[in-house]
Amino acid sequence: MNRMNLRAGVLSLMLLGLFLAVWYLATVPSVTDQTMSAADAEYAALMGQGSDKHEGFPPPATVAATFVHYLSDPFYDNGPNDQGIGIQLAYSLVRVGIGFLLATLVALPLGFVIGMSPLMTRALNPFIQILKPISPLAWMPLALYTLKDSDVSGVFVIFICSIWPMLINTSFGVASVRRDWINVARTLEVGPLRKAFQVILPAAAPTILTGMRISMGIAWIVIVAAEMLVGGTGIGYFVWNEWNNLALPNVIFAITMIGLVGMLLDLAFGALQKSVTYQD
Repeated sequence: MNRMNLRAGVLSLMLLGLFLAVWYLATVPSVTDQTMSAADAEYAALMGQGSDKHEGFPPPATVAATFVHYLSDPFYDNGPNDQGIGIQLAYSLVRVGIGFLLATLVALPLGFVIGMSPLMTRALNPFIQILKPISPLAWMPLALYTLKDSDVSGVFVIFICSIWPMLINTSFGVASVRRDWINVARTLEVGPLRKAFQVILPAAAPTILTGMRISMGIAWIVIVAAEMLVGGTGIGYFVWNEWNNLALPNVIFAITMIGLVGMLLDLAFGALQKSVTYQD
């Protein structure tokens, strides 16, 4: 197994090297481009434009310099439009955390009720089927009008996109618990709360964690788009702001950070999912 991991790691490094080589070759300027670039640089200097604006696709070295620049001081604060990547990610993670927590508080109890009651399943299923396919961003205009706060609207969008995978997986996990165990608990006159926490929850926990893991992945995707719309502070706003400045190295850096944070969140939920694995 360790040998397999080593071979996979070497192969990953080779693929990364190949990608960087292709990227470098694709961005090497020709002689004509260099002449034009010098003229453009002089024109940009005359117009007072910043050196971080790039009209062409940036080479790997430029992007690497951007990584060093932002990661050397991730929490600097020079005003609302110039804050470090650590501050931007922190704002996004707080919004995701609050929206995800609120969705958990609603989805898990409601999922238990739906999973334990066939009557509630049939009664609520039409609402779930109608509301589930709606894009979370479609709620944004209504949230901005009703809540009148961009931060709260962003949290609401995370809440609405997180709730459905958790609700559906929880109800499915609860409904899939073996009837024999529930019948035994009923025969022993186990109370509803004890039956829920000691019989149903341990058996349904892996399915519930799967829903929470899916919800977190969706929430992290949606927050970027939501922050592009509402502005303010956050990694989505950072990407949009740098695009408006034509600072492509900064955009590539931010996209990479979004991917890394999303991977870490998924790994955390994956580890949590393994810790609640249930066997008959």
